[in-house]
Amino acid sequence: MIALFCCRLICGTSLCWALMPRRQVTCGFFRIQHLVVLGLSVLATLMLSQDAAAPPPWSITITRGITVAIALVAYAGSIVWTLDRRGLGRVSIFAILSLSAAAVAGAQTLTSVASGAAATSLVIAAEFASAWLLGTAVTGMLLGHWYLTATSMPLAPLVRLNQFFFSAGILRAIVAGMGLATCPVAITDATHVIWLVLRWLSGIAGPVVMATLIGRILIYRNTQSATGVFFAGVILVFLGEMAATLLSNELGHPL
Repeated sequence: MIALFCCRLICGTSLCWALMPRRQVTCGFFRIQHLVVLGLSVLATLMLSQDAAAPPPWSITITRGITVAIALVAYAGSIVWTLDRRGLGRVSIFAILSLSAAAVAGAQTLTSVASGAAATSLVIAAEFASAWLLGTAVTGMLLGHWYLTATSMPLAPLVRLNQFFFSAGILRAIVAGMGLATCPVAITDATHVIWLVLRWLSGIAGPVVMATLIGRILIYRNTQSATGVFFAGVILVFLGEMAATLLSNELGHPL
């Protein structure tokens, strides 16, 4: 599960880089972000075999090769952004995004009890909705911290990431709601009910509420307070996604 969590986070983070207004953010932020991805990809590589609870779409060896490639691209990207080469930096961003999307597919461990294209599509949608939520929460929090050193940056990038965070919470709610509505297994066990409640309160309601608060705070251009709320949102998202992964693997259906 740790490897999958890392791959989701890398995928969501790199998608945020691709969509955010990069020109308004100093290069140092992307250099640090690439080093964070480097660490996450190394951790995913080390933990991948331990997390293989179910057969992935392709072999563990191929998935591990993809995570190693992400680490190499992230290392090269950190050098490129240090040199302020934004053109090459854009290449590294989209390379990491493409590789991490494949890694998420290869590292996922959910074997759905249902069969058919609809069940497979729901599993894929759940994985990438989770990646988007994790990425927006963490990238928004780290960008908020970056404003402490890059005080001259415009507020637009942080506002945009908060909009991404809110949209990710809504998307995750839709996908999780579809999973809950189509779940072929009755959720009656007390432990499963607790996980489900934690999953919805912390992992879905929490991010939507936090994004709303951040939006109100940013009206007053208070990046420090907004970053603090982002940090709380990251904790809620992590708790919710961990609970969702455990519950989904237990029941064999994406929730």
